[in-house]
Amino acid sequence: MKKAVLSVFIASCISPVFAQTILNRDPQIADLVSQVSADSLRAHVSGLVSFGTRHTLSTTADPRKGIGAARNWILGKFQQYAKQSGGRMTAQLDTWTLQPDGRRVDKPADMGNVMATLKGTDPNDTRVFIVQGHMDSRVTNVMNRESDAPGANDDGSGTAAVIELCRVMSKAQFSATIVFVTLTGEEQGLLGAEHLAERAVKEKWNLEAVLNNDIMGSNHSNETGIIDNTRLRVFSEGLPASLLKDSTGRIGQIRQFGNENDGKARTLARYLKEVGERYVENLEVVMVYRNDRYLRGGDHTPFVQRGFGAVRLTEMNENYDHQHQDLRTQNGTEFGDYAKFMDFEYLRKNTAVNLATLANLAKAPVVPQQVTIDVRNLTNSTALYWQAPKTGKVKGYYVLMRETHWPFWQKKIFTTKLGMTLPYSKDNYYFAVQSVSEDGNESLPVLPMPNLR
Repeated sequence: MKKAVLSVFIASCISPVFAQTILNRDPQIADLVSQVSADSLRAHVSGLVSFGTRHTLSTTADPRKGIGAARNWILGKFQQYAKQSGGRMTAQLDTWTLQPDGRRVDKPADMGNVMATLKGTDPNDTRVFIVQGHMDSRVTNVMNRESDAPGANDDGSGTAAVIELCRVMSKAQFSATIVFVTLTGEEQGLLGAEHLAERAVKEKWNLEAVLNNDIMGSNHSNETGIIDNTRLRVFSEGLPASLLKDSTGRIGQIRQFGNENDGKARTLARYLKEVGERYVENLEVVMVYRNDRYLRGGDHTPFVQRGFGAVRLTEMNENYDHQHQDLRTQNGTEFGDYAKFMDFEYLRKNTAVNLATLANLAKAPVVPQQVTIDVRNLTNSTALYWQAPKTGKVKGYYVLMRETHWPFWQKKIFTTKLGMTLPYSKDNYYFAVQSVSEDGNESLPVLPMPNLR
C-alpha cells in the first residue's frame, strides 16, 4: 500500500512547540480515523446515561436500570459489531464475585468487565493491545448506589470511545490482537482493572500497551473558566512501579545510563503523541510526566504496577462541578455529570487518537530484538546493532535520536540494515530503534542496552 508522504521530521534546532510534525499517513488508518463519529459517540453516551445509575454495587437484575443493564447493553453492542468482523471478533462478559472489603464494597458484588477481542491475522504474532474505559458511575457519596448518577463524562466518555473504536475497527484487519474493554469497579477502587491486569499476568498475555481513557469529553474547566478542545493530556509514569520489587540491578542501570525518562509507559506516551498528532488535526497531545493526578487514580495503574506499559488519556481542563456530584443546583451553579456539558467533537478527536495509535501498533511488526549500543571505546560517534523481530514482515528500521533534555524524538533515520553508526556522540543523545512494516507502520521504540564487552 503506497503512503501519502506529507512532511518530514523537523530538525532539532527549532523550538519545542514545533519539534515534531507529521511524517506520513497510512491510507487505511486515515480512513478508519475518518469514520469516528461525534454523533455516534453522543448516541453511545446517551445510551449509557439512560440506565440511571451505573454504580458498581447497583442492581444487576433490573433490565432497564443499574450496572447490570448497562453492561448487557454494551455486550450487545460488541456482539453486533462482531458480526462485521468476519469471525475474528468475539465478545464476552468476564464475571466474578467480589467479597466485601470493609472499605468501598459492603456486600458480595456481582462484577463484570465487558470485553471484545479482535484477533490478529498473524497466528505467530502473540502481541495484545488493550483500550479501555470504566463503565461505572457515582455521585458524591461513593457508596450511594440508588441515586441517579449519569456519568456522562466520568466515564461515559471513555466507555463511549471504546464502543466507538470497536464499531469502527471491527471491520479492519491487524496483525496483532486488540482487546476493547469496559471495566467495572473503578470508583470502588480500580477493581475491574485489578482483575483484568492479574488475568493478563496469570494467562501470560504478551501485553505490549494499555490505553486507558477516563474523563475525556469536556472542553472547559470550573474555577479558571478555560475553554479549549485542542489539547489532550496523556499521563505516564517515569520509573516503572515494578522496580520497587526488583532485585536484578535494573535501578542501578537506569541511574547509571540516565534512562529514568524512558520506561515502558513514557515510551508509549511519546509514541501516542507522535502518531496521534499525525492523524488527528487541531489537537495537541500533552505529555504529563506523572502517573496520574493528585488525589485521583485510574485503571491504568494496576497494569503499570505489574510491569506493563500503560497510560491514561484525559481531557486537558477538568470540571469538578460535573464529577462525583449529586445532581442539584446550588448558588446558581448546576452540579452533575450530564451529557449537555460535553463537547462531542472534542471526544471525537480524542477517540481518534486512540484509533490511530492502536492501528499503527497492531499493523507494525514486532519490536527489533537485542538492540545494543557499543560503549567499549571512547568515540564521538555511536554504533547501534540489533536483530530482526521474531515475527512480521519488515521493510526496514528507524533509528531514533533526541538530545538528553528533549522530551520527544527529534530525528528518524531509516535503514534496511541491522546496524548503523551515526556521527553523533552517544554521551549527548538518547537512541532507540523501531521495526517498520511494508506499509510504514512503526513498532514501539526499543532503547539499546550498553554493550560493555
